[in-house]
Amino acid sequence: MSEAMLHVDNLTRNFVKRLDLAAKLAQKFGADVREEVVHAVDGVTLQIPKGGVVGLVGESGCGKSTLGRMIAGIIPPTSGSISYKGTDLTKMSSAEFRRAALEIQMIFQDPFASLNPRMRVLDIIGEAPVMHGIIKSAEMEDYVCDVMQRVGLDPEYRRRYPHQFSGGQRQRIGIARALAVKPEFLVCDEAIAALDVSIQAQVINLFMDLRTELDLTYLFISHDLSVVEHISARVVIMYLGRVVEVAETDALFEAPNHPYTQALLNEVPRLDQRGTDYTPVKGEIPSPLDPPPGCHFHPRCPHAMARCSTERPVLREIAPDRWSACHLNDAP
Repeated sequence: MSEAMLHVDNLTRNFVKRLDLAAKLAQKFGADVREEVVHAVDGVTLQIPKGGVVGLVGESGCGKSTLGRMIAGIIPPTSGSISYKGTDLTKMSSAEFRRAALEIQMIFQDPFASLNPRMRVLDIIGEAPVMHGIIKSAEMEDYVCDVMQRVGLDPEYRRRYPHQFSGGQRQRIGIARALAVKPEFLVCDEAIAALDVSIQAQVINLFMDLRTELDLTYLFISHDLSVVEHISARVVIMYLGRVVEVAETDALFEAPNHPYTQALLNEVPRLDQRGTDYTPVKGEIPSPLDPPPGCHFHPRCPHAMARCSTERPVLREIAPDRWSACHLNDAP
């Protein structure tokens, strides 16, 4: 793998629901009430090379979006570190951190919810580059027109509001807003999930064209394995807050190692496998409020052993440039 542009080391994020006054009083009188802790991300380590496209896959609630938001600097981690271009974000100077914050941008799943309905497109796209000194106020209109053309939007629409656009157009506005501050790293959080299939293809092609033109690096978060297979060079599989497998896309789809990855890929419809009966992954994903001990997947795993319920498997290299966290790899 080439030099890492972004390195995440043992990253954890917990969300704590504090007790209110009534609960604290009830606790004093002997009621069994406690603070609830959601283990959203649990000790994740991964690297993303410059110019790479890494797909992050997992079921809803596995912590994908939370991980993406920590990388984008939207929420802080509970523990662990994020290094960008070789420097820990927490050890950067103020100027370095501001520069990194601009270079790492996020594109959200719901473009309508992420766009201010009271602002015109001109201001949505142009506000940040003016505020951060990338351009002068007098240059904003021409600059926004250039960015809109780059993402396939007619600059004549720059004075319209978000509700006057289609879903695909709104997502292009979100992409344009991110590109306006000249980023180098984009976190795409289910960026095409809310779009029609035909529009999805257009936006995917736009992402690939922009990568070539601007030398961008992507973390592409999705639950759609077919999209990830098409767009990503490398895939990271998450389950209940943990990374369970990392591999090159072709290798992972050809021979998945972790039982959870195998179960996911078995459910991907393919034209060359007609007449196949698809069986969903057994059981429901456990609650992150009370995750299972040991391997989180063991209650649903058809290959679970006794040690799986007590011992957490380590994510280790099982082949060149391929990692998996499964006790089955320890068997002779």
